[in-house]
Amino acid sequence: MGTLVPVTTSPCGLEYSIHSCPRRHWREVSMIFPGLTADTDLLVLQNFSLSLLVNAQRWTLSKQFMEFAKGVCNKATDRGHWADYIDPCSGLPMMHTNCTVPYGEVDGMSALLGYQTANAAGCKVLIHPRWGTSVYPATLFTKAPVTVLKKIIVEVEAETTDTGYYQSFMSI
Repeated sequence: MGTLVPVTTSPCGLEYSIHSCPRRHWREVSMIFPGLTADTDLLVLQNFSLSLLVNAQRWTLSKQFMEFAKGVCNKATDRGHWADYIDPCSGLPMMHTNCTVPYGEVDGMSALLGYQTANAAGCKVLIHPRWGTSVYPATLFTKAPVTVLKKIIVEVEAETTDTGYYQSFMSI
């Protein structure tokens, strides 16, 4: 299974990839989402944004990812599929809030995409192949089939483009 959609840049500038959740990743995921069955239909959407890592910019990117991810999760849930996303600031799930175990975005992306990591002032950071450490990683999980997830991403992008979300995103 592995990578179902390789790293792709959408028309609105969102860089993402979609992966089936590997067996080695299930232990961590099951601690974050208690009660979620460990099977092969869980998808992991890895999302990247270019960031200069300025605090104000990080806050804006976080807010923008949260708006996008909430839209994707709501549409997946409305269609009968389990979905949740990780708050990039806390590492905690946003839709199923009964968990206090943070998800390691950097470790997850390194495992799924094979990107290198480095230590910066005691924090593990991801090294993106084009953007280096100037990257803002974020993660979404769903049990929606990949074809449904791709349609939902297009729908949410269209809605957020209409509301100015991506105009502000692209101007950062």
